[in-house]
Amino acid sequence: MKGLIVVAVQMLLVASVGAKYLYDRAHYPHVWVETVPYDPDLPIRGRYVSVAVLVDAKRSAPASRPDAGQGPEYFVARLEVQGDRLVAIEDPAARHWVSSRRCGEAPCWQLTEPLAYFIPEHVHDPSRRPAGESLWVEVTVPPTGAPRPIRLGVKRNGELAPLELN
Repeated sequence: MKGLIVVAVQMLLVASVGAKYLYDRAHYPHVWVETVPYDPDLPIRGRYVSVAVLVDAKRSAPASRPDAGQGPEYFVARLEVQGDRLVAIEDPAARHWVSSRRCGEAPCWQLTEPLAYFIPEHVHDPSRRPAGESLWVEVTVPPTGAPRPIRLGVKRNGELAPLELN
């Protein structure tokens, strides 16, 4: 009998987490954002694509570009969806760290904490894209906490299409 009670409590805890994520997807904004993929496989956690999310930045100080010998810039920000963009707004009381990086020849900003998107064992690694394609992720943006990945997509020829990972 005690074992059944423990199982019931554990099922309720897992179901409550799932219900919270469903609620968040239905009530908080979501947006497609460009990503920078990392290593897709870690034996302890299974197969996943780890991606850094690129954001637009609104800061009080002008950004200086790191040249040779200089490292990236960092600032603390809160995240907001503005139109169809994820924007990091400088806010010392917030919790997201944003860093500068190079995106080709242009400077850009990314969240320092990457997101993990888990993929099935048999699926080809979606982070390895041919030239002319870029990996995007649709995320839910809750008022607190990190963005939560919903699905992956690929942008080619200016068109964004969700990936089918079956």
